[in-house]
Amino acid sequence: MKLSNRLQRIHDQIPEGSRLADIGSDHALLPVAAVRSGKAEGAVAGEVNPGPYEAARKQVSDAGLKERITVRRGDGLDVISAGEVDVITIAGMGGALIASILDRGLSKLDEVKLLILQPNVGEDILRRWLLAHQWVVVAEQLLEEDGKVYEIITAMPQALSPIANEEVYRARPLEGGVELTSDLLLRMGPYLTDRPTDVFFAKWESEIVKLESVVQSISKSDQESSRDKAAEVEHLIVNLKEVLSCLPKVKR
Repeated sequence: MKLSNRLQRIHDQIPEGSRLADIGSDHALLPVAAVRSGKAEGAVAGEVNPGPYEAARKQVSDAGLKERITVRRGDGLDVISAGEVDVITIAGMGGALIASILDRGLSKLDEVKLLILQPNVGEDILRRWLLAHQWVVVAEQLLEEDGKVYEIITAMPQALSPIANEEVYRARPLEGGVELTSDLLLRMGPYLTDRPTDVFFAKWESEIVKLESVVQSISKSDQESSRDKAAEVEHLIVNLKEVLSCLPKVKR
């Protein structure tokens, strides 16, 4: 069984011998690979939808791993008990949905040592949730696969992290008097901005085009709130362009 590059990157972040929960596991490819490789000594594959749930059960059964991987149907972290796992992976959802899943399952996170999260959109929403709940982003990855760009965010509880959030999101001066503010670091990624790749620049150039389209759309309204929103987005566009012009390009 060969994982996609995206799932392989997530798999590689899992510490050896983990007790893993993969939320929104789909076909349970990640838990099966993690148990087979020794990354996980055991795993829970959680899936809320009936089709993927049955597919996950079949995958685990066909792999001969029913004794080590439990497939459970349920919403978010409802599929695990407090203290049952020490690593949680959630991939392929929006950042807001992942944040909501974590928020509703806060009581299940007390003994979790690592979150490996792959939001499809809304990465900044997820980073803000992690910051607000004393989780520290310790690694970030950006990759392109099949024409889509993915971010993988790995976070640890503040008590276990080798670095503090204050350092992660400390504002950084760039050339020409431009500042990479904590807000921009939350949006763009504190580690991704340190070594920006061609994929990083392409992603943010595309995001700027989308934001310019938003400005054009809301500028047609005569409402004061729309004018304020347009000005806010225009300010963000200026900041993003300034940052991109000052960051060194690193090919990877």
